[in-house]
Amino acid sequence: MITQEEIRKIAKLAKLYVSEEEIGSLTEDMARIIAFADTINAAADTQEPFDSIQSLQNALREDVVRPSYPQEEILRNVNGGEDGYFRTKQSREG
Repeated sequence: MITQEEIRKIAKLAKLYVSEEEIGSLTEDMARIIAFADTINAAADTQEPFDSIQSLQNALREDVVRPSYPQEEILRNVNGGEDGYFRTKQSREG
């Protein structure tokens, strides 16, 4: 359990001003934070070791060339395109 005196020391080290009215609630908040961290640490000890992904092998399929739609048919969606391509906005380098 953290004490009000420890909170004052921490505030002094951090060069923070903490009023006497805030010490009580800050002590309670800090105690809850520490209790939560303790819960996390305890849970981590009970876990099984992490199964590394290093043993995975490439599961990708081979590339297969397949027929596509004709260029003219695709460009009909943009009124024929421009010189056989989709016209896009120029990106701004910045």
